[in-house]
Amino acid sequence: MPTDPPIERRSHIRDLVLKEATIDSGDVSINCLVCNQHAHGAELRVKADIAIPDRFVLHVPVDHTSYRAVVRWRRKERLGVQLDSGRQT
Repeated sequence: MPTDPPIERRSHIRDLVLKEATIDSGDVSINCLVCNQHAHGAELRVKADIAIPDRFVLHVPVDHTSYRAVVRWRRKERLGVQLDSGRQT
């Protein structure tokens, strides 16, 4: 029996990327990967056993930019974050 394709619930199309980045919060700096991204959000990969704060600054060196980020969901080593449209520098 054929199955229907999954329903896309995202309001923005995400670009598949693979960028090294850093999560910065206070005196803590955590390496991560950006796996997909759009103007308002991204999926990050971090080690599953690392505690990530709910709000932080995401530095993406290859883009020469930083974003204020808020965690919207967590699944093991994956984080979905909302990126503030006002970039940090």
